[in-house]
Order: sequence, then structure tokens, then C-alpha cells
Amino acid sequence: MRFASFISQRIRRNAAGTFSATVYVIGIAGVAIGIVVAIITFAVLFGYKDTIQQKVFLFGSHMRLTKLIAGNNLYEEAPISETGYLTRQFEQIPDLARWQGIIHKSGVLKTPSEMKGVIFKGVGPDYDWQKFNNCIVAGRSIRLDSPASDTTYTTEIIISRKISKELLLEVGDKVLMYFVQSPPRVRNLTVVGIYETGLVEEFDDKMLIGDIGLLRRINNWENHAVGSYELYVKDFSQLDQSYKRIYDEMPPDLFLVKITDLQRLLFDWLRLMDTNTTVLITLVLIVACFNIISVLLIMIMERTPMIGLLKTIGSSNSQIRRIFFSVGLGILWRGLLYGNLTGISLCLLQQRFKIIPLDPVNYFIDTVPILIDWPTILWINLATIAIVGLIILIPTSIISRIQPVKALVFKK
Repeated sequence: MRFASFISQRIRRNAAGTFSATVYVIGIAGVAIGIVVAIITFAVLFGYKDTIQQKVFLFGSHMRLTKLIAGNNLYEEAPISETGYLTRQFEQIPDLARWQGIIHKSGVLKTPSEMKGVIFKGVGPDYDWQKFNNCIVAGRSIRLDSPASDTTYTTEIIISRKISKELLLEVGDKVLMYFVQSPPRVRNLTVVGIYETGLVEEFDDKMLIGDIGLLRRINNWENHAVGSYELYVKDFSQLDQSYKRIYDEMPPDLFLVKITDLQRLLFDWLRLMDTNTTVLITLVLIVACFNIISVLLIMIMERTPMIGLLKTIGSSNSQIRRIFFSVGLGILWRGLLYGNLTGISLCLLQQRFKIIPLDPVNYFIDTVPILIDWPTILWINLATIAIVGLIILIPTSIISRIQPVKALVFKK
């Protein structure tokens, strides 16, 4: 191996000024570009999926638990009164990270000149505002008058930017809401915040957020009753397994549904992105492999007299193959180094400075999202080493066919 390593180093150093020097650089660039494309592709894919999923979870959660009613309309809920029992059940399920009780109610927002059908989502003190606050583009979140009291409620609401434009509403404006029931009931609400998720058809076109106490009063429900529970699991990638375990623990009159079923089209679209990414990375690896094969073949052809001389003085085919295998590994390692540095740097720049924008109308977000997953980057490198390492053996196999007598008179 020392002999092979020494000769391969001499080949790389003496390549300057030759045609093989150019293809050597091209080989390194090919591997580096492949790594850059792979890192950026996965970072954008994971970032985009995570961003869209987090937007969905603002209104959808991982799973939703409701009471079975005729027609099973998820926005016309029956009261769940056994909140204390369910809370104790939730606490005993290790898969659950957290849960929150909510109420949905259909209604119509009416201004002097416009009206619009909406879904009022009532939330309580257990609602997680941390992530939702990132979507508020004007105003603030609602303030519950007294989280410790069950007899008071606030009339503050948060509406979407789309609804605010359609109804010409701004932060601080008053608006009437007619709740769909018999007989209809009306409340005068105050807009204190405006949000935007970019998921227009799913949420921005119809959802507003207010106090769960208001809906309890409208529905004449008990003070602790909820319309449904939003459940969040610790590991979303294990959603199906968690669903089965949680389903077995729930009372038979309650209906448990996954977000992947409620928003099936959206999650099918996200899964389709995985397929497209796999195809792209496969093509990039194929190009990188052919690139290295071409580089090694050119270097072998250019050094045919040297191969003939080495065979004449007693070097075996395996020794000479190790020489060019070492050259190929040099191309691979340098390509990996430059590719990782460039790819990770570009991802960090986009993550920090949001350089590349997107059209939120078409992509639901206003900038290219980045999520660097270090285990994935490690697997990209390991897969590249394994695949390219095997591919390098292909061009070196031609060495056994080179005859010393013909090689020594080979003209460049």
C-alpha cells in the first residue's frame, strides 16, 4: 500500500500542466457539486416539509379527538364533558407530548358592507401560543380575561389577513358574528390580531381564533366542556403507531382522527416531494459516478507507458490498480470536503439571511426554508463513499488488459 500511495501522490503532483490535471479538477468538481446538490436538496425538502407541517399543526394538531355525532361534521361538535377523566387518561399515555381542549363553531362575520362565513375556533388557557405568535402579522394574541375563572370570557378575536382584506377590517375594529344555531345568536367581537399562514384554502380563508368561554356560553355548555381535543405526539414520524395505542385507550363514543387523514391531499403532496427528491439525488449520483469513471480512464490512458514500465519491473496488476484506486479516492475525498463546506455554508447563509424569496401564493411561504439534518448529511457522505468507491474499481479493471510491450511504445 505504501508503494501504491507513493506513486499515486506523484501522479497527482506531476499532473500540473497536463490534460489529466484538468480532468482531475473536473472530477473533484463533479463530486463536490453532487454533494452540494444533495445537501441543499435535503435541507430545502426537510425545511419545506417542517414549515408546512408546523403551519398545519397551528389549526390541525397531530390528532383530533371528538364525540361521535350524526353526520360526523368536524365543525359541528357535541360537548365532551368527561374532561377530568380524559386528562388522567392522556397523562398515562407516553406517546402524548401535550393536548388542549378547543371548540369549533360555524358562523357569519358581518360588516356594514360585507359578510363572510367562517369557523370560530375557541381556545383556552392551555392553548400553545408560542408557535402561533410567529404567524401574527399585525396586532397581538387574545387575552383571556381570567384563566382561573369559568364564568368570564373575552370577545377578542384573531382573523386572517385574507379575511381582513375581504371584510375591510383592521386591528381594533368591531365586527358582528352570527353563530349558526337555532335560534341564531350574535356577538359583537373586537379584532385584536391578524395572522397569515399561507395555507389559504385550508385555514386563512375561514378560520378565526377566540375565547373558548364565549363558545361555551353560546352553546349553553358546562364550564369545563370542550368540543374536541387536539393531541400532539412526541414523535410525528411514528404517528400511525401512536394513533393505534391512543385509540385503544379512548372511550368508544369518541372519534380519533389523524391530521394525515384530515389533510390527506396536502400530506400526499408532501410525500410526492420525497419521491421527486429521491429521483434527483439518484441522477446526481449517477452523473458523479460517470464523471469519476471518465477521469480515471483518461488518466490511465495518459499514463499507459508508465503502467507498461511498472509491469516490466515486476509490479502486479493489483498493485497498479491500487495506485489508480488511490487516485480515485483522492478525487473523492477532496470532492467530499469542498462539497460539504460549500453546501453547508450555502444552507447556513439562506437560513440566516433569507436570501432567496418565494411567492407565498404558490409556495405558502415567502422564503426558501432550510432545515439542516446532520444525520442525513452523514448518510449522504457515507452513501457517496460506498457507491463511488465501488464505481472506481470499474475503470481500474482495464489495467489488466494493458500489455507491457505495447504500452512501452504507446504514443501520447
